[in-house]
Amino acid sequence: MAINKTITIGEHVIKPGERVSISLPVADLYTATSLSMPVKVISGRKIGPVLFVSAAIHGDELNGVEVIRRLLKRKILRSLHGTLIAVPIVNVHGFLDQSRYLPDRRDLNRSFPGTAKGSIAARLANLFAKQIVAKADYGIDLHTGAINRTNLPQLRANLGDPKTFDIARAFGVPVIVNSDILDGSLRGYAAERGLPVLIYEAGEALRFDEVAIRGGIRGILNVMRHIGMIPQSKSVKQITPVIAKSTTWVRAPVSGIINAKVQLGGSVTKGQVLATVSDPLGDAEQNVDAPFDGIVIGRSNLPLAHEGDALFHLAAFKDVAVAEDRVETFAVAHDTNSSQK
Repeated sequence: MAINKTITIGEHVIKPGERVSISLPVADLYTATSLSMPVKVISGRKIGPVLFVSAAIHGDELNGVEVIRRLLKRKILRSLHGTLIAVPIVNVHGFLDQSRYLPDRRDLNRSFPGTAKGSIAARLANLFAKQIVAKADYGIDLHTGAINRTNLPQLRANLGDPKTFDIARAFGVPVIVNSDILDGSLRGYAAERGLPVLIYEAGEALRFDEVAIRGGIRGILNVMRHIGMIPQSKSVKQITPVIAKSTTWVRAPVSGIINAKVQLGGSVTKGQVLATVSDPLGDAEQNVDAPFDGIVIGRSNLPLAHEGDALFHLAAFKDVAVAEDRVETFAVAHDTNSSQK
């Protein structure tokens, strides 16, 4: 088999068989303290695809950081074909501040491809686009829900692209959402370059979720096996995902105290009471009903809401019972009491 190609990131030339830690300089702090984006490049000796795996584009989304940390410890990477580029913390400023955003309050995931002489967000997006995305054949970007919101492990991807659909099915999460590409997003920039990118959404900001972390690690390894970067494994059972027909957020009809009646990942039927909203004195109470049969793929964890606040993210499926079974199978396979594979 042919020898792997060299790859250049920043001022570093990584040769086949090398494992290199790189610090890419980003905009410094105003204390004159240098700041850099940590990157680990593992170059296999034999030729294969280049995959980037990134996390913390939103600086408070921590699950992906732990996914990448554990991934890099896997012995299977010694048998790597091609190159893995791992970026555990993209938004270094936000990570330090435990904030979704950059110091200029911009969202990094709405700033691509950025420019070298723009805002902090534009410069950081430009750095990541040129030094990471431009070198890759595939990408997996790891996310969580926002603060006080939890997401069921799920993929968001452009399923109209055959290559993206192919690796999405290989990842092995219970639910895939065919998600629109947003202007300025990493996924949008990658799509313009013809680069298949998956968004793995699981868990809540500023919290570790063990099921989400284990699912993310296994999903990345599944994709790497599928595209020929690591050897196949007969012991790993694949979960066939189901594709959501549509999704919607169910919102609070009035302001008040929320008493949730359904759990994340649970199935609901049209008209079922998802929660009640009541005033602090208990004089008035109003139900929040499910608008259709589906699965709860995201929810607010706050017991308080203003009128119009998003409470439950519901996904509709062709067969809700099948979707529920896949969600349960995934949870059991990645339970903290089960062994990692």
